Amino acid sequence: MITPEQYAASATAIENEIGKVIVGQHDLVRTVLICLLCEGHALLEGVPGLGKTQLLKTLAETVSLEFSRLQFTPDLMPADIVGTQVLEEDNSGRRRFTYKPGPVFANLVLADEINRATPKTQSALLEAMQERAVTVAGATRPLPRPFFVMATQNPLEMEGTYPLPEAQLDRFFLKALVPFPSADELTEVLARTTGAGTTAVTKVVDAATLRAMIDLTRQVPVASHLVRHAVDLVVATHPDRPSAPPIVKQYVRFGASPRGAQALVLAAKARALLDGRPNVGAADIRALAPAALRHRLVVGYEAAADGVTADAIVAAMLGAVPEPGAGMRGAE
Repeated sequence: MITPEQYAASATAIENEIGKVIVGQHDLVRTVLICLLCEGHALLEGVPGLGKTQLLKTLAETVSLEFSRLQFTPDLMPADIVGTQVLEEDNSGRRRFTYKPGPVFANLVLADEINRATPKTQSALLEAMQERAVTVAGATRPLPRPFFVMATQNPLEMEGTYPLPEAQLDRFFLKALVPFPSADELTEVLARTTGAGTTAVTKVVDAATLRAMIDLTRQVPVASHLVRHAVDLVVATHPDRPSAPPIVKQYVRFGASPRGAQALVLAAKARALLDGRPNVGAADIRALAPAALRHRLVVGYEAAADGVTADAIVAAMLGAVPEPGAGMRGAE
């Protein structure tokens, strides 16, 4: 068992260790950590060179979990991810097929530049992300727990990218946008990376502690009116519902799935614990709405033509759905 105080202390230790390598990006680190503590998957979008890959490599160094990295390229095949059957010959000359596991059999899996691979290869992760298992040659093999995929993707405007299908986007717990660092942060990056020294990262959380933190996350209570608020937010993203604001009805073709509501509630539990609070407030749910919903909205071409982003739609939806009354908010 682990207490909320130990939970917050362990999370702070992880963030501090990551901060030795990753300059700034505090919101990004917190988003990835929330995904890990909820055993959900994270999608990070940004131009190359912003430290997305280094972030997960550093996270893996702070926890006692197995880490693997997959570089997605146009010639990557599904068998390169999940493994394949290999014909082997034993000492007696008999031949048989033996399964060779792929790099997906790890606790922390980095899917680097996931949208540079073809849709067929991208789909190899669908079962792994949802079922925590892989089926090859008719046999289903469970993946280790915890199992966490962090995928990075380049903006679609860049050369050699394939859009992720909606079914796969929906399996990502949260999506974070990676901003370009400020001038001061970039100066610090250069100071850390162009000298002779290297920064050592210490393991601060073992696997048992991390599993206990994941279990505690799900035990955080959420008031029924806050669960309903998360539901109302998701319903308001559907253009055919009366509660949808005009911007949703104009630009959104399909709203967020039930996984969006699950992400709002579960991520809010982790956010409350990370802030040292034993219960969830409305502010937790609303603060996580962009990360939980931006990749689950299917917008029409009119949005791109008019320069309307998914984040702008989520912001309008938050403005249209009132926050629960002050007397019912709980600890915020």
